[in-house]
Amino acid sequence: MNRMKYRGRLAPSPTGFLHLGHARTFWIAQQRAKQNGGELILRNDDLDSTRYKMEFVDAMLEDLRWFGFAWSEGPDVGGKFAPYNQSGRMDFYRATLKKLRAGNFIYPCTCSRKDIRDAARAPHAENDEEPIYPGTCRSNRESEIVNRKFSWRFRVPDGETVSFADKNLGEQKFIAGKDFGDFVVWRPDDVPAYQLACVADDVAMQISEVVRGADLLVSTARQILIYRALKLASPDFYHCGLMLDGAGERLAKRHDALSLRTLRAQGKTPESLRENW
Repeated sequence: MNRMKYRGRLAPSPTGFLHLGHARTFWIAQQRAKQNGGELILRNDDLDSTRYKMEFVDAMLEDLRWFGFAWSEGPDVGGKFAPYNQSGRMDFYRATLKKLRAGNFIYPCTCSRKDIRDAARAPHAENDEEPIYPGTCRSNRESEIVNRKFSWRFRVPDGETVSFADKNLGEQKFIAGKDFGDFVVWRPDDVPAYQLACVADDVAMQISEVVRGADLLVSTARQILIYRALKLASPDFYHCGLMLDGAGERLAKRHDALSLRTLRAQGKTPESLRENW
């Protein structure tokens, strides 16, 4: 990666209206880009066809601009690393999958979510929603699976500590096989999973620093293993604290009362919302 130029990114998913938690994390990303004299890129992470809606894409662009965001590359303005909609970048993802297969870093997994829930041998890591995979299909070979749907799962080095120096939270360490297990990189519906798509895009778009929520710390450990498998340097990481609601739960897209749309309709201004940070 070209370390001479700072390149940050915003990567919202059009599966609901953006809320105040998104805005704060994205604002930090924008400030980081400005402080480092760099560029900010907008990427539309629209791979989840079961939840994606075009109305959310239009609202996303409108809400971001209303709040004060500006980007030099994106789905609405183009750029040298187009397309900026993930749905148009399947060639990048398939090429990445091919490299992981060639290196024997992944294996076909026929387990359903229920199978994994029933067989999970350890609880979830803190701030992580994925149960630790018990390794049921580790010995599978693609040639042995006939007429069955399967996902591609990354084989983690059990017992190895994956560490990185977070630019905000400091040294982070996670033990493969204990804090997270083998994870899906390609779904059975022939769509790349978040971990693979994120790495492939950040590499292709030459992102130098990833700013995102602290709930994705474990995902960063997973992604570092993908970077290593591809023999690529990972970007820097800056994980932000999460914004919580009155009950102490992290904000989610179900919190319509704290969506930027709702707050704007109530007459709130971006400046007044940022004052409370």
